Amino acid sequence: MDKDIKITITDRQGNDHEIYAPTDMSMNLMEVCKANELSVEGICGGIALCASCQCYIVSNHELPKKTPDEEAMLSEALNVKSNSRLSCQIKIEEQLQGLKIELAPD
Repeated sequence: MDKDIKITITDRQGNDHEIYAPTDMSMNLMEVCKANELSVEGICGGIALCASCQCYIVSNHELPKKTPDEEAMLSEALNVKSNSRLSCQIKIEEQLQGLKIELAPD
């Protein structure tokens, strides 16, 4: 558990969930949400083709830049905000300790 980080996820009903996510399993944020039974569809399987895993980054963490595929998908998605990201494109790494996100509406 010493390689786990704490992430706070606000679900679509406004409830906060403190999740411990492993940094040593090459998971992404979408997979962590699904593993904790939070309502993230991830219809495309995590390859940035559907935006069904869109989330809003609430904390001030510096994340990797959006890929062109992620930018393209978000340009077509609904409910996009300036802090929108596809959770499938965010790898779980130690520097995300304390990350806070909110799941975007369906």
